[in-house]
Amino acid sequence: MSPVEPPPRFANLAELLDDLGGVAPDRVCYDPPPGRATKADLIRLHEVKLYELVDGTLVEKPMGRPESYLAFELGRVLGNFVHAHDLGFVTGADDLIEVRPDIVRGPDVSFTSWLKRPDRTVGSEAIAQEIPDLAVEVLSRSNTPKEIARKLGEYFRGGVRVVWVIDHRRRAADVYTAPGAKVTVAAAGALDGGDVLPGFRLPLAELFAKFPADPGQ
Repeated sequence: MSPVEPPPRFANLAELLDDLGGVAPDRVCYDPPPGRATKADLIRLHEVKLYELVDGTLVEKPMGRPESYLAFELGRVLGNFVHAHDLGFVTGADDLIEVRPDIVRGPDVSFTSWLKRPDRTVGSEAIAQEIPDLAVEVLSRSNTPKEIARKLGEYFRGGVRVVWVIDHRRRAADVYTAPGAKVTVAAAGALDGGDVLPGFRLPLAELFAKFPADPGQ
């Protein structure tokens, strides 16, 4: 494991927010102060609010009803498939995953193969060390393109094989096999498990079936 590097220094708040991906200031925790938060702080506050640890700063993970519903529904369908074929396990946004010594993320949904855990248990660590094979991010209004781009880079450098970015406002999904390798699945298309989950297929029309006709709602 690589040694933890000291958090970057910033001249002002604007530089910090830009480095985090242009996130809104109200998503940044100030107790503990930015740059001084630890994994212990993340675990301590985990039951109060969903945060991710980014270079010593706790950043709130925004989730409303649409995002929560989609994450749960996708996790349910994925979980049923994974269980039926005994492939591994599926977890949600409150599963903290160390993608780097100084970066702890909580994908909205993730799948981890039993190949990562030969003992075939999910483990009980407060912060997981196994990098998932599949990570899913369900976009919220406060997520920025730069923030998602940063997450993509971290996920793939950490060893994630595929990332799905779900956008219910577009009724579409972007499938990444590398930060710059994207295939967009339109509303009439379907998510495919590819090499990570062979045989898995979920039409987006089914995933978004309970959403209003106006994707802006």
